[in-house]
Amino acid sequence: MTTHPFGRALCAMVTPFTPDGALDLDGAAVLAERLVAGGCDGLVLGGTTGESPTTSDAEKSAVIRAVRAAVGDGPALLAGVGTADTAHSRELARQAEEAGADGLLVVSPYYSRPPQDALEDHFRAVADASGLPVMVYDIPGRTGVRIETATMLRLAGHPRVVAVKDCAYDLLGTQKLLAESDLAVYTGCDEYVLASYAIGCAGYVGTVANVAPAHFRAIVDAFDAGDTRRAARLQRAAVPLIEAMMSAGLPGTVTAKALLASLGLPSGPVRAPLRAASAEVTAALRKRHETLTTTSPGT
Repeated sequence: MTTHPFGRALCAMVTPFTPDGALDLDGAAVLAERLVAGGCDGLVLGGTTGESPTTSDAEKSAVIRAVRAAVGDGPALLAGVGTADTAHSRELARQAEEAGADGLLVVSPYYSRPPQDALEDHFRAVADASGLPVMVYDIPGRTGVRIETATMLRLAGHPRVVAVKDCAYDLLGTQKLLAESDLAVYTGCDEYVLASYAIGCAGYVGTVANVAPAHFRAIVDAFDAGDTRRAARLQRAAVPLIEAMMSAGLPGTVTAKALLASLGLPSGPVRAPLRAASAEVTAALRKRHETLTTTSPGT
C-alpha cells in the first residue's frame, strides 16, 4: 500500500456560500486553487468543516465537480460521505465516485452510537458501495462513539479501507494502529500535526490549513528534511491561531469562514444552526493570523 495514499498535507475545506446562503461554486474553485498553490496535496470536500449536515446531496456533488475542474487531476479530492444512515452513506459514495472524487471520508454514524460490530458493518458496507479508497474518520467527541483499535484493525483487512482520520486524542491507540496495520493515519487535530507525523503518521487533514496552508505544509517539509527544530518552531508558532480557531467554543467552520472573509477570500455565511462569529472574535482571529504569517519562526 502507498505510505501516503492521499499525500501528506490535506485541508478540510470550507464550502463557500453566496451572501444569501446559496452554493458559491466559483468561490469553491478559487479557494481550492489557493489551497493547492499553498502546498495542499489534497482537499476534503463536504466534511464537517464543509458543512456536510446542511448541504444537499446535489450540492456535495456540484462542489466536487467544480473543484476538480479548477485544480485538475493532481491533488487528491476526498468526499465526505458519512452520515447517520448506512444506506444514505452508500448512495453518497456512489455519487461522489461519479462526480470525480479520488477517495471517501467516512465518519462513524453519529447520534445512534452503534456497537462495534455494527460500526464495522457500516464501514464495510460503505466501502463496498464504490471502487474508491476509504479514509475512516474517528472523532468520538462529535459522533458519541469511539472506533476501537481492534475494530479498526479488522477494517484494515478490507481492500479499500486504506486510511484513518484520527481525532480521538489517543496517541497510544494511534501508535498501536501504526504498529499493527498498514493503514495510513492522518491526524485531524491541528495541534498534533508534528507529534503525529513524528511517530509515523502519513500527514494531516487540517481545518486551520484553510487560512494557513503553506505554514502547515512547511512543518512536514521541515521534518522530512531532517530539520526537526525548525519543524517544532513552526508547530509552536501556529498554536495561538489553532487555539483561537479550534478551542474557543466555536466550531472550526465558523472561525475559518470568519477569517477567510476578513482576508477577502471566498467563504460566505454559515448555515443554521451555526451562527457567524462576532466582530470581536473575528478581529482576534485576524490578529493571530497576521502574527503567524508575518513572522518566520524557522529562520
